Amino acid sequence: MTLEDIRKEIDEIDSKLLPLFLARMDCAKKVAKVKKENNIPVFNPKREQEILNRIGSETGKYKGEAKLLYSNMMDMSRSLQHNLLSSGKELRQTIAEAESETLKTEKIACLGENGSYSHEALKKLYPNSVPQFYQNFGGIFAAVENGSADLGLVPVENSSAGSVSEVYDFIMKYRFYIIAATSLQVHHCLAAAKKVDSRSIGIVYSHPQALSQCSDYIKKNDMKSQPCSNTTAAAQMISQRQEAGIAAICSEHAAKEYGLQIIADDIQNNSNNCTRFIVISRRLFIPKDAQKISLCFSLLHKTGSLYSVLARFAAAGLNLTKIESRPIAGKNFEYDFYLDFTGNVREEQTLNLLCSLYNELPRFSFLGNYTENE
Repeated sequence: MTLEDIRKEIDEIDSKLLPLFLARMDCAKKVAKVKKENNIPVFNPKREQEILNRIGSETGKYKGEAKLLYSNMMDMSRSLQHNLLSSGKELRQTIAEAESETLKTEKIACLGENGSYSHEALKKLYPNSVPQFYQNFGGIFAAVENGSADLGLVPVENSSAGSVSEVYDFIMKYRFYIIAATSLQVHHCLAAAKKVDSRSIGIVYSHPQALSQCSDYIKKNDMKSQPCSNTTAAAQMISQRQEAGIAAICSEHAAKEYGLQIIADDIQNNSNNCTRFIVISRRLFIPKDAQKISLCFSLLHKTGSLYSVLARFAAAGLNLTKIESRPIAGKNFEYDFYLDFTGNVREEQTLNLLCSLYNELPRFSFLGNYTENE
């Protein structure tokens, strides 16, 4: 038998499978009608597990593949039922009531001091706002929670050092809305007190992310890293101490702000070093041209549950751009997942997907739909 003969056989089988799949989806519509009339939940995990167990017992060596096929079909069936029943009414109402025109941006909390990278990102997004500086991320989130700041700006990931795990922990804890994002090119320099001999420098101070981003330079020059709260705090400390043997890794702006001499510039490992920042808010704001969506959730305890969720994004044609997992406080080996993906909740297919997940997934939170300033 030739390859062409086998392909013809596959095409013939597919021609029989497709009408059966369409008939199965038509049955899902009938199921939705019955569930609506009898006020029955769409998701029935016991029924689905019974089907998967039966399929597994009947398919021999193709057990895993068959269960995956049927799991995907049941996911699509549930999605269709959720759409027909307009599931997620609370989420639909929240999104419908979101502001799109007015946004208060007078006082914005961010990390560091004048000249910090967070300050630069803030000026890029809201040049007329008044920054409120904090020395740690907890202070920023608390300021947004108690209303002393209208918004907060925090870094979430760097192109070379990866995610800022502490920030994601706070995102999971507070579940504020994300209303904007931007990326900033980050150029680190080594700065010391004036008249200090560069050959004497053996200890460098900076935020752990900055130290990680400059690890090659630090290792090459046989220096020791000392973490501190942020890059501008490091520059300020070096300026105050005026000692030989120590230096800060900070921005050129911060070095000049605190009267330091720049020993070396562009010392980051990657010349295309970029940090992504998000803006957090107590209130939901969705601009009309929003193109990025964020959400978080935990998963049901069953095999393939994460794959099942991600497959539904793929089926909806949505591009996933970020996934992060963080342990749930007080739980053993249970995790919340954070997702970024492209899309706009004013598109019916996207909204329907979110609302179906809202009804099915534990600890689900819609975190926002926003624009990203590259």
